[in-house]
Amino acid sequence: MSVGKSDPGKYTRYSAVLQYSLMSGRIIVKAFGLSLINGGLFGLPATMNGINSHKIQFEKPNLDELTQQYAVVDLHFHSNYSDGKNPVSTIAKRARELGIGIAITDHNEIKGAVELDRLRGILNIPGIEITSSEGTHLLIYFYDIKSLKKFYKKDVKPSMGHDVMSSTCLEMEDIIKRAREFETLVVFPHPYSATFTGIQNTYFSEDRLQRLFEMVDGIEVINAENLNKWNLRSALLGFNLDTGITGGSDGHHLPQMGRAVCYAPCKNDRRAFLDAVKSKQTHVIGKESDIIRKVRSNGVKLRNNIRNCPDLVGKNLRYSCSVINSKSKIFKDNVKRSFSGRFKERRTKGKIVENI
Repeated sequence: MSVGKSDPGKYTRYSAVLQYSLMSGRIIVKAFGLSLINGGLFGLPATMNGINSHKIQFEKPNLDELTQQYAVVDLHFHSNYSDGKNPVSTIAKRARELGIGIAITDHNEIKGAVELDRLRGILNIPGIEITSSEGTHLLIYFYDIKSLKKFYKKDVKPSMGHDVMSSTCLEMEDIIKRAREFETLVVFPHPYSATFTGIQNTYFSEDRLQRLFEMVDGIEVINAENLNKWNLRSALLGFNLDTGITGGSDGHHLPQMGRAVCYAPCKNDRRAFLDAVKSKQTHVIGKESDIIRKVRSNGVKLRNNIRNCPDLVGKNLRYSCSVINSKSKIFKDNVKRSFSGRFKERRTKGKIVENI
């Protein structure tokens, strides 16, 4: 399969076409001499200080080894304030045990992030995962908790739906512009996913996508709750955009924490870490959760989403209509090209016969 101007490559400053093939669960990417081999993606030297230095690695993180040399953070985790299972105190305890930093990024809610910020002895990144009016998710990280509180009070809370898991009434561009009034890091999570929650969906035209990609700081290239095929496409998108890259477990219960992490050669400090993402100094390593963990996680999410059923049904219907319209347009365009090609071919044959 090739990825060029009709896919993520449309939004890249590179002119080359990336080609990748899946072979026994491995991906091979070639462009400008950069390649993914043995699970590492877009690296230069194969190893650095005993650790694989590729920018993106599809393998289980060795947290004991990583935390000895890098600041390591799981940048996507949910508490019981939205659709997660665990309280903040338990999440913090587990993060300390793993020796990593954590970002509680609840859906349209900041209580978990605020509570985590009061705890000591842990690197925490204040954040929130907002659902736009299109039903698509956006991760926003803040350099200080006061800014997150102001943003939530001024921009998110007045725009909320009937439930914390409902969509806000804000379009994606509006959310990003409002977030930019504060010192923030803005990231598209799971850009490729099975539904409308990722930015790469039929709600957004190619021109609109290009503008949106220019407005954000990074792409979540590995999400442990996502499917491997979608994470591979997300990794290619992050590379094509030449932007900051992040990763996280998207965990909804403790065993998922640390399945995918982002790490950087910087101080174990919030500002230093967020700056590292913006300056494209981060690495991402992770492996998708196994089917049992996915089933457990989806069970937790389902129980918390039952009260939000009407909103979910409405979003799914709208998304289904947009998919049908998109597929219909593609079909019509293909038919037109086919007829046009055949017509030109007949005209060419007719001219040849006349000349004979």
